[in-house]
Amino acid sequence: MDTRVKRTQRDYTMAFKLAVVAQVEKGELTYRQAQARYGIQGRSTVLTWLRKHGRLSWGVAASSAAMPIDKTPTPLTPEQQIKALQVQLKQAQQKAQLFEAVIDVLKKDYGVRVVKKPSGKSSSKTSSKG
Repeated sequence: MDTRVKRTQRDYTMAFKLAVVAQVEKGELTYRQAQARYGIQGRSTVLTWLRKHGRLSWGVAASSAAMPIDKTPTPLTPEQQIKALQVQLKQAQQKAQLFEAVIDVLKKDYGVRVVKKPSGKSSSKTSSKG
């Protein structure tokens, strides 16, 4: 027979709440593990504490792994932006080279004629049946 006493929000001291929040934020426990270990009955009680008292940004849709969600991304420096754009450009160029190679293989090995459409043209064909 389970003799657990139901707890209410008033039973939790601020020190207890902060200790649980600290353990979750350090990665020692997930919020669900903290619930189970300390007998916290409310499903979202620990998440509420994390949002109110935590040092990290905890989103409303926190997962069972309790990963913090950073709502405000840190702005990139101009050098970081340039680097990121260079990486994107390199990836786009590699992708274009791949597509060109695929087209060449289709032409040479399979005799498939690939016609590039001019930009702005729709790929859907319209047919009118009367």
